[in-house]
Amino acid sequence: MTRPQTVLAFDFGLRRIGIASGDTLTRAAAPRPAALSGAAGPDWDTIAREVRALAPGLLIVGCPYNADGSEGTLARAVRQFIAELERRFALPVHMVDERFSSLEANAALKERRASGARRRRVARADIDSAAAAVILGRWFAGEGK
Repeated sequence: MTRPQTVLAFDFGLRRIGIASGDTLTRAAAPRPAALSGAAGPDWDTIAREVRALAPGLLIVGCPYNADGSEGTLARAVRQFIAELERRFALPVHMVDERFSSLEANAALKERRASGARRRRVARADIDSAAAAVILGRWFAGEGK
């Protein structure tokens, strides 16, 4: 039997990078605060803080595909992000199809707000990290393994 391990997932974007964590025992994914990204690239300090705090055994990154299955416009930037994750943290990185993860996350957050389970408004960073949780949930379900 393998030991449970923490897993950290990322929803890469040019403005923000959604982050979520979970573990292989409960297979539950929870959003974490998103990291900013901009012309200078990702906020590596924020990402490094999450990696140090949670000590994951592996990382998951959403890969942007189009509806027809071809790679999306961000695929090249995602591959560079993955290469830098591997270089900085020396952890295995798995890719998962992230198609429609942001739409799924946005719908779930709006539903929680409408039901009263969530009080504050839904910000874009919330959607990004919820999308990372969707991506991680897909990995737990067997995608990208």
